[in-house]
Amino acid sequence: MKYQPLADISPYLPQWAEISRIQKLTESERLFEMHLADGEPLGHKPGQFIELSLLGIGEAPISISSPPGVENSFELAVRKVGNLTSAMHRLKVGDRVGIRGPFGTHFPVDETQGKDILFVAGGIGLVPLRSFIKFVLEHRRDYGEVTILFGARNPSEQLFLDELEDWRRRDDLRYLESVDRPDPNWTGHVGVITTLFPYIHVDPSKTYCVVVGPPVMYRFVIVEAKAKGIPDTHIFLSLERRMKCGLGKCGHCQINHLYVCQDGPVFRYSDIFDLEEAL
Repeated sequence: MKYQPLADISPYLPQWAEISRIQKLTESERLFEMHLADGEPLGHKPGQFIELSLLGIGEAPISISSPPGVENSFELAVRKVGNLTSAMHRLKVGDRVGIRGPFGTHFPVDETQGKDILFVAGGIGLVPLRSFIKFVLEHRRDYGEVTILFGARNPSEQLFLDELEDWRRRDDLRYLESVDRPDPNWTGHVGVITTLFPYIHVDPSKTYCVVVGPPVMYRFVIVEAKAKGIPDTHIFLSLERRMKCGLGKCGHCQINHLYVCQDGPVFRYSDIFDLEEAL
């Protein structure tokens, strides 16, 4: 009888993934590179998430921070905020965790080909958005102009510092950053992320705006994007903050008739603009 992974039998059953690398991003965030124990690729698309579990502790949805590629590994950036994520930060290379997924909708990687893209990331929102950014940069010739706006509360909370430096130096994209509260060494822009919009120019007829960040940020960024003429159909948001089980069973993520874990987490703004609970 041919072996069939448990994950192929039921979406409720996790499969093992082994940690191959751990990188400290900030005092609160760690980046975990891992691969499925059966050697198969995860098979995700940018913007999707997995359910990560630790025996005896629990399970939580985690955004996938790496793009799909030829390698079988994938990356998760985990912020220490509770029992499970604190336990994750105590793990070592070679340890195993449970993985279910990938789940959910994904960023418009095909629809945006040949178009300009405006990425807007606030704080830890860079974690899921990084999967799409890296995918676009790996297939740079397939896309138009690329602009990345990144805002953090303070310089110590900036993520992926090596990659940020690479984005600053590249001549095939425009990268602008800001912090709310600078430290004595900060020489860059100060202010919330929307204060960066006056410094960019977009062609609204061919620009897509992709936004991920804290809930309070969304309304204000959408106002700025619309002021640039970007239509509602070209604005995409990720609402992954509301998820729990990943299968639409617990109801934690329900917004009226939508389940974020199944109908999202990536939504086209024109499909949810009238749902006050969503933003």
